[in-house]
Amino acid sequence: MITHGNEIKLFAGNSNRPLAEAIARKLNTALGDVEVAKFSDGETSIHIGETVRGRDLFIIQSTSAPVNDNLMELLIMIDAAKRASVGRVTAVMPYFGYARQDRKARSRDPITAKLVADLLTEAGADRVLTMDLHAAQIQGFFNIPVDNLLGGPTLYSYFADKVDDDFMVISPDVGSVGRARKVAERLGCPMAIIDKRRPRANVMEVMNIIGEVKGKKCLLVDDMIDTAGTIVQGAQALVDAGAAEIKACCTHAVLSGPAVERLANSPIDELVMLDTIHLPPEKLLPKIKILSTAEIWAAAIENVYLDKPMSKIYD
Repeated sequence: MITHGNEIKLFAGNSNRPLAEAIARKLNTALGDVEVAKFSDGETSIHIGETVRGRDLFIIQSTSAPVNDNLMELLIMIDAAKRASVGRVTAVMPYFGYARQDRKARSRDPITAKLVADLLTEAGADRVLTMDLHAAQIQGFFNIPVDNLLGGPTLYSYFADKVDDDFMVISPDVGSVGRARKVAERLGCPMAIIDKRRPRANVMEVMNIIGEVKGKKCLLVDDMIDTAGTIVQGAQALVDAGAAEIKACCTHAVLSGPAVERLANSPIDELVMLDTIHLPPEKLLPKIKILSTAEIWAAAIENVYLDKPMSKIYD
């Protein structure tokens, strides 16, 4: 059994300081003193400026862009904490990067999700807190406890008062059907599925829509939006099928490459995202709304610290 001290310590890297600071405020504490810098050759430099001996330490760091820098910051902070005799260290990863390669889709492909799981464990993490893993089976890649929190409740709470007889939840692909079905059930509305073909990575061809969307107010639901090809082509397919209104939501706003331009020119009226990834001002389009997850993270951290179950944090 891992023993830990009687004080929570929160540290944060550079990936999402606003969320880390919001979590600290919810817990009525402050972020710990850690210097995250770089050597002149680009190597990451970490220095912990306060004692963590015997403490219960939570390191808040999304492995979003720049992915490799943020991942190394997290690994080195974990290593520094373990060498400083920390009692227990939990990696709080609002966005778990490298999750899309969770199996060998082709010969000689890597399984990067497993590799990152091994790196975190080998660095010394005792536990991982994350949200909406791209593939749920990634939890099984770890030999330490992993709590995969849900972003859905925050999203569907936002849309709950917008539901009427014409409201419909849309899955942008077959892989998101389970997620969309849960949202549809909680909102008490029907759902439809966009059946698509993806000839190569980040390129999508819409085939057909399973369900009647003519005249409907449609809500596209996905776990992440990266280059926005899937969500934008899905939205256009809905418009072509006669949908009256298009909204979209996701947990992780990756928004890489042409995503912002595509979204700006898309028929999507409103795009709601969680703050698991920090977006710079130039990516905050007028149609984008960001919802805070700080309260969920604070509750989860407190439950880990007090050894309480996670099932009540969405109540």
